[in-house]
Amino acid sequence: MSTLLEKPVMVNRTVTTNIEQARAMDDPARIKIIQLLYKKLLTAAQICSQLKKSGHVKALTTVRHHLDILKEAGLIEIAKIEETRGAITKYYSTSTKILGYNVPEDFETRYSSAIKNTSKRLEDVLDSLAPKATLKKQKLDPAYSQYILMEIVNRAMTRIMEAPKTGNTVKNGGLRAKKVRT
Repeated sequence: MSTLLEKPVMVNRTVTTNIEQARAMDDPARIKIIQLLYKKLLTAAQICSQLKKSGHVKALTTVRHHLDILKEAGLIEIAKIEETRGAITKYYSTSTKILGYNVPEDFETRYSSAIKNTSKRLEDVLDSLAPKATLKKQKLDPAYSQYILMEIVNRAMTRIMEAPKTGNTVKNGGLRAKKVRT
């Protein structure tokens, strides 16, 4: 037997999720629902209408089924309930932002210095967080400790990128950049 290809594969991305969330996102319509609910309150009927506009034709009962699955996975929640003439209307929202872009093929080379510099800075942050991310009395699986650290950093970064602009800081595509005085 001869080897036709062999190359080292380096881990360069970590995805944090659980089985329920992964299963819930295993449908393009459900991903679209999460995207539709980002910073919005929508009813099942409104979601059904928006899905149709984006090419996901689903019956209202199917949309409700998708909403139940996403709710059980903790990806969406009921944010408002109204009563109108005896009928109950539920409004859904999400605390999850999905960024679904393709990374350019030259990403590693284009951003290598930024990755290197950020890695050095984050290493100090992670070292300071590591004791807080583990339970002192329990020996945890190292992968679980990494998961907790990733969740802390993910939520901290999300808080920063989602914060409204303040003072002399302007958001630039979700990234913060200082205003330049001319």
